[in-house]
Amino acid sequence: MNNVTIFWLQLLLSLGVCAAVVAWYVWPYLTKLSRNAALIPLLFVHVFRYVGMTLLVPGMVDAKLPREVLVNTAYGDLIAAALALSAIVALRNNWRIGVLMAWAFNTWGFVDLLGALRSVLQVNLPTFNLGPVWFIYTYYAPLVVVSHVLIFWILLSRTWKK
Repeated sequence: MNNVTIFWLQLLLSLGVCAAVVAWYVWPYLTKLSRNAALIPLLFVHVFRYVGMTLLVPGMVDAKLPREVLVNTAYGDLIAAALALSAIVALRNNWRIGVLMAWAFNTWGFVDLLGALRSVLQVNLPTFNLGPVWFIYTYYAPLVVVSHVLIFWILLSRTWKK
């Protein structure tokens, strides 16, 4: 198998494993919680998106990768991490703006994720040397996708306990 095949296989398998864990363990637990309490652990998944700044460390990834892609991905993730942390603080303190902040984070974070996916496809990312960043894309990104979907689900639910 070549790098491209392995990359997409690992990404899809990680997505499937994350979905199974959520369906069997996480979702049943979250449904017993209030909306704010259910959102918080899902938001914590995104606080670690600052790890995307690794893309800007010289020598960590292939120098041939377009700088614009690296900068957009790294800073988009950093902003998403900050928004997620802000939403957590607001939700934990039951501030009125907490749910609005969760919406702001999830909208920004999901759009940023779609932009990163576009970049992955445009530059054919798995053909480059990604070093340890490979694991961000093939392990952490699927977890981020599943978490975004769950956050949207909870935010859109009219029957969730307030």
